[in-house]
Amino acid sequence: MEYFITFTNQSQGRDRIFRAAQYGSALLVYLLKNKSGRQKLIKKLQSLESNMSTGRKLFRLGNTVSSINAAKCTMHLEDPVLRLCLTVANLNRSLYFLCDNILWARSIGLVTDMDKEKWSVWASRCYFVSLLMNLTRDLYGIYRAMEREAQDKQYRQKVSQHCSDSRDVACMAVLNFQAFLLLLYHSLRHNPSVLLDTAKNVCDLFIPMDRLCIFKTNPGVVGLCGLMSSILGILALVKPSFKLKP
Repeated sequence: MEYFITFTNQSQGRDRIFRAAQYGSALLVYLLKNKSGRQKLIKKLQSLESNMSTGRKLFRLGNTVSSINAAKCTMHLEDPVLRLCLTVANLNRSLYFLCDNILWARSIGLVTDMDKEKWSVWASRCYFVSLLMNLTRDLYGIYRAMEREAQDKQYRQKVSQHCSDSRDVACMAVLNFQAFLLLLYHSLRHNPSVLLDTAKNVCDLFIPMDRLCIFKTNPGVVGLCGLMSSILGILALVKPSFKLKP
């Protein structure tokens, strides 16, 4: 119960719950749309999805400033790859929140003279770039984890056992590929935060790609990916050791 109270007291925790409900509703609407006698339930789910989306936009009103502050911090990281990826990701994330705030103002009538579709596309573009930079950071994290794992004596012993007494080129190629997979497996196993963040960002990537027509799917796939990434985000908040740093 204490974990639940602590989690729901966080603004990010409430946003993750609202997000899971939003995309879960979208997924159910897609699954039930061809079912007869489900029209009332579908309308309720559509209303829930809309309310969750509006609520999340309200929660994110201050996130533009938070993302700019995060970008200021990441500009001082020693690692040049992390510095570039995280700074660009945070700056684009701040622009995404700015567009999102304007769309929220448009939805409640505070702003009327604006092109909603144009701002929505710009928001998706900024979100897409931010996710790409975060995924680049994830891949760099995996590469660094594999470097550390390759220096481990136990791993080198396992590889040497597989590759000893083999001179056939094709066999060596297979063994090298197996060694790579073994290295990747152990690297991700010992760094669950990198694995979790990579999976979350991959799921999220389908949302702006569908919106920008880069990779068209359907509302069901978007709902499923959004729900999965929300659950992974909740897991990272509930268990801080699963949160990737920096």
